[in-house]
Amino acid sequence: QVRLVESGGGLVQAGDSLRLSCAASGDTFSNHAMGWFRQAPGKERIFVAAVSLKGDSTHYLDSVNGRFTISRDNAKSTVYLQMNSLKPEDTAVYYCAAKRTRGGSYYYTRALSYDVWGQGTQVTVSS
Repeated sequence: QVRLVESGGGLVQAGDSLRLSCAASGDTFSNHAMGWFRQAPGKERIFVAAVSLKGDSTHYLDSVNGRFTISRDNAKSTVYLQMNSLKPEDTAVYYCAAKRTRGGSYYYTRALSYDVWGQGTQVTVSS
């Protein structure tokens, strides 16, 4: 089973950028579709972005589309979330997730689709 460790969170001001990383180990990373989710205090965990096995298909939450970019480097077993033009409403704990899949250019937006989760990294955006 793959294991996931997120990094790159922090405290930034509105308009700043951050890049989150999620390093995978323990299983073949390229066999897993990947996603990013976030959970704000007192709210449910929601989908943010997803990427297919080879990185050829991506999908985003409407409110981050055009500001966030998900990418993956299968040689480094890492998925990234580049976050630009951050807003206070982006404040949350961000989690990466992995879904083992057989192939194809599929991405997954439902949390229940994913098999493995990281521990999360806090992103705080001040106004």
